[in-house]
Parts: sequence; C-alpha cells; structure tokens
Amino acid sequence: MTSRLETGPSVEPETHIFDDDGRTPNSRHPVLLYRGLTNETGEAAAADFEACFAANRWPPQWRGGVFAYHHFHSNAHEALAIYAGEAELVLGGESGQPIRLGAGGVVILPAGTGHCRVEASEDFALTAAYPDGHGDWDLCRPGETSPERARERIAAVPIPPQDPITGADGALVRLWR
Repeated sequence: MTSRLETGPSVEPETHIFDDDGRTPNSRHPVLLYRGLTNETGEAAAADFEACFAANRWPPQWRGGVFAYHHFHSNAHEALAIYAGEAELVLGGESGQPIRLGAGGVVILPAGTGHCRVEASEDFALTAAYPDGHGDWDLCRPGETSPERARERIAAVPIPPQDPITGADGALVRLWR
C-alpha cells in the first residue's frame, strides 16, 4: 500500500529536549513531533502511518493508546502516530511538559523519554512502531526502575538509520547523530 502522508524533505518536526530529572532519564536526543501529516482519520490514516513506518524500517507493532501513568522505555526508541482523536500527554517525566497531540500527528520518543497520557478524547487511537530489531521494548516506571541501570541501557540503544516518517535524510538522522 502507498502512503498518502505528507512526508517530503521539507517536512520538519518540532523538537523538545527533556533533562534527566533523577527518576526519568530522558535522552540527549530531542523528541520529534510531526503535526498535520494527513487529513485522513481512522483506518485509512492508521494504514498510511503503518505503511510509512514499514517503508522506513520501523515495523508497526501495536495499536491502542498511551498508559495513564509515567513510564519510559530504556531499550528502544518509539514512534506513536495518532490516527483518531486527540490527547494531552506529559513528556519528560513527572515534572515534564504537557503536549497536545491530534490525529495526523506523530511523536518520536528517543529511548528513556518519559511519557504519560493525562487526558484523551473517547476516540483517541494510535499505532506504534519501533526500529528494526527493537520491538522487544521494556516498560520502566519512575521510582520502580534503577535510573543508573536504565541510563546504561539507554546509552546502548543505537540511533536508527532512518526517520520513521521522512526516511534516511529525515530529521531524526540529522538531529540525533
């Protein structure tokens, strides 16, 4: 299937950097936030996002929402594409920044970045992807995970060769190297 997303070389994401707060390590790499990549919603948008992810070597793994508690993944980067509804997430840990996301948007979370859903519309839904070989992600919670051990695992996660939206010449490749 061919994707109908706006993904050309001129598509640039917002960037957000979050410091280690002692409980949530976050990352030296910026969070990437693409908005308005499609006007489609529902199944058509989900299929387009998943086709784009797969073409850029970030195989889609699951569909659903975001946990309503603070957590992070220490062994994998994560891409979340919203295909229906909208939500407010807090990124960066318990004292992080609230960010509103709606259908057509994608957030790319480098390993270690805290995230939590604070509110969502009833129809909020997303599809998630991880770089090739990193689909076996862990679930770490502040206060339950050793920050030192998490930092070691985060440091070992390689930078993917492609941005899940814009490919080999995309923002992730330029900004994370």
